[in-house]
Amino acid sequence: MDGDFRQEFVREPSNLRHHPALVLNADYRPLSYYPLSLWPWQEAVKAAVLDRVMIVAEYDHVVRSPSTTIRIPSVVVLKDYVRPQKRVAFTRFNLFLRDEFCCQYCGARGDLTFDHVIPRARGGVTSWENVVAACSRCNLRKGSKSLAQCDMNLRKPPRRPGAEALRNTGRKFPPNFLHDSWLDFLYWDAELEA
Repeated sequence: MDGDFRQEFVREPSNLRHHPALVLNADYRPLSYYPLSLWPWQEAVKAAVLDRVMIVAEYDHVVRSPSTTIRIPSVVVLKDYVRPQKRVAFTRFNLFLRDEFCCQYCGARGDLTFDHVIPRARGGVTSWENVVAACSRCNLRKGSKSLAQCDMNLRKPPRRPGAEALRNTGRKFPPNFLHDSWLDFLYWDAELEA
């Protein structure tokens, strides 16, 4: 098995790109849920060698140098606590995450853009409280009219999200791939069903 993996690795070096490490803060929580805090295996190994992280779980595969063999880390914990940011940056990604990647007029998913609730042509500003995710169809329908003029309603009023609220929203969107060794660390503080 080990020899087969080495031959695969030599033939296809990209094979090891598929071994990311989940990065946990010193309190054993992921640094972020969406996008999930992952490092390439090379970064995880480097941080372990520099004694910046503690390896909590490993893949079955190993990497070798002339003097060392190390199993590839699948979960690492930072030794120093990184304070989460309190202020949420106003970015397109964070706006879509706040609105759960859903049009705030019709509820459609995909093909999203953003819309000013009070149009800029009417003095509306670009802020958390005035911009929402919208599908192209709703955005075109609304144009530079007010909600009343185009007979449209918001699903929820736009607000500035708190950092913790945005992190919790991100937990609703797990990545396509979750390694078994990550599961215990991703949802350990989620409320259990009765």
